[in-house]
Amino acid sequence: MLIDTPGVHKPDSSLGRKMMVEVREALEGCDLILVIMDATHKIDPRDEFALDLVRRAGTKAFLILNKIDLIRDKSHLLPIIEQYRKLYDFAEVIPISALKRSGLERLLDQILAVLPAGPAYFADDQITDQPTRFMAAEIIREQVLVNTSEEIPYATTVLVDSFEEGKRLTRIAATIYCERDGQKGILVGKGGRMLKKIGTSARIQIERMVGTKVFLELYVKAEPGWRDSRHFVEELDWRRQIEQRMMEQGRDSGNIGEGNTEQ
Repeated sequence: MLIDTPGVHKPDSSLGRKMMVEVREALEGCDLILVIMDATHKIDPRDEFALDLVRRAGTKAFLILNKIDLIRDKSHLLPIIEQYRKLYDFAEVIPISALKRSGLERLLDQILAVLPAGPAYFADDQITDQPTRFMAAEIIREQVLVNTSEEIPYATTVLVDSFEEGKRLTRIAATIYCERDGQKGILVGKGGRMLKKIGTSARIQIERMVGTKVFLELYVKAEPGWRDSRHFVEELDWRRQIEQRMMEQGRDSGNIGEGNTEQ
């Protein structure tokens, strides 16, 4: 099982604090930690902060140095590796290029070599424990990242307002939240073209995921300071969304039952 954590950072908002809670929870009970670093960047205090978390976890860790395709003289990797080894005693250091798919086979082999055998916690055809509703929101957010400028994505999030699955058609309504009206204008675009572009790209990917045609409605709303709102950030947690959905279904079932009793 692979747990992909949020990026490690020193939080300065409710969203950041929530993300770091996810990181710390993910480190508990792991058999192996993969620390992915950019080989082209110099080590700075942010890297040391991340390595301190790994040190506290006390778990075997691999250092994965990514973007080696940008380093022409591979001998320059040796001093970089030595710098990291002085900061933490990694079980393995594996240079890779995710873009060029270089070193990935060795990485996988090394991971499998150190992980203990265990029972199957999930079915063979299950690739994630996250609900389809949440994954649809992530696909929409991904398209925001792909299609807008750098300042926009980090101020946006997506909440699915409704998700109705049918045999041939899945209906989804979702809202893209940003922090300012100016960002909202960029996300909508002239004549709604940017929002249409995001929606079309997201719909195609969601259709591949759910296996049906998808009718996708997207809205954009400016929610100033949403990253500092503890209540709003809690709403983004997919586990909370499942709990709320189950409670709603329970209330609906209860209402039906009461109606039958009265009849």
